[in-house]
Amino acid sequence: MGTFRYVVGIIGNIISFGLFLSPVPTFYRIHKKKAVEEFQPYPYLCTVLNCVFWMFYGLPIVRKDNILVLTINTIGLVIELIYLTIFVIYANDRKKRVLVGLFLLGEAVLTVIVVVIAMLAFEFKNRDIFVGVICDVFNIIMYASPLAVWRKVIKTKSVEYMPFWLSVASLANGCCWTLYALIQLDVFILISNGLGAVFGLMQLILYSYYYFLGKRDTKEDGKQSELQLSNQSSV
Repeated sequence: MGTFRYVVGIIGNIISFGLFLSPVPTFYRIHKKKAVEEFQPYPYLCTVLNCVFWMFYGLPIVRKDNILVLTINTIGLVIELIYLTIFVIYANDRKKRVLVGLFLLGEAVLTVIVVVIAMLAFEFKNRDIFVGVICDVFNIIMYASPLAVWRKVIKTKSVEYMPFWLSVASLANGCCWTLYALIQLDVFILISNGLGAVFGLMQLILYSYYYFLGKRDTKEDGKQSELQLSNQSSV
């Protein structure tokens, strides 16, 4: 059973890695135009904090046998910081650079507070509950973020702003990590990814409905990746 869980976790890492790389076209566009245009850093900043908390959850001092949760979120954190670095380099407004810096500073302070509370106020047997609840709260917020895209799809009756393969990958990611959590019960990974799988399925149903009955316009541009980014989660 342990080997099967490990294999599922490896597959989950691969899918999550692909999701982390999905904004690459957006940043290629930014690099090519030497400007961030109307793109915003908020989804990347949220993903950074989400990765940091899941990294903490994956440490043996919080919960044992979660090395694969630690590895993918470490990789995700590095990728997101690279995105933010590119964003700052090409930000055409000093306020945007300052905003990114302040957000990262605030996230660092929040992380230190959470770590200190977890280590000093909770024994090992209860520490994963405290950290897991925090991780799930941020994951659920991220999974709920595509509602803005859904409203746009329903309003325009077009799937232009909902890339099909990214939606499929999001569903596969949720299902894979849900299975991982069920093999050796981890209620916190199960809750967030079970919900993610449901959201992913609903997104594909919405896509199918408006693809066949709405305007058949599946043109994808740089902003599609931007709209979908905040739906990404490593676990």
